[in-house]
Amino acid sequence: MASESWDPTAAGVLRLPSGRLVRGRGLRRPVPDGPVPTFAVYLQRRDPPPTAWPARWVRWPDFRLPTDRVDASAALHEAWERAAGERVEIACSGGIGRTGTALACLAVLDGVPRAEAVAFVREHYAPRAVETPWQRRYVVEFR
Repeated sequence: MASESWDPTAAGVLRLPSGRLVRGRGLRRPVPDGPVPTFAVYLQRRDPPPTAWPARWVRWPDFRLPTDRVDASAALHEAWERAAGERVEIACSGGIGRTGTALACLAVLDGVPRAEAVAFVREHYAPRAVETPWQRRYVVEFR
């Protein structure tokens, strides 16, 4: 891993099978102490507040799916690629449903079988990640 990666023991950091580290978090909580992201994907119904680091905003209402699946897929592919050597953060308001769904999609990109990606994220990130049946289906169908 490059020197731009997260501390693997930091709160919210998910280690993918390839060794890539991605931080998930809830935007309702303050930015954690320590290094800031070098790139982020924010999953919100409305624009998130401005950040000092590069970020992509994906319009994604709470408990739902992204309103533009092509844009969401492109953002998640970019996040996965950049996580090979950068501090990538994925976040929604609470850091559980949308964030967990996006992290499960990154796990799929990293080689976790689609049918196992939700369980992987629940085990290694948050037990309640991916909150709805349609979010689980989104992960299984993610390309």
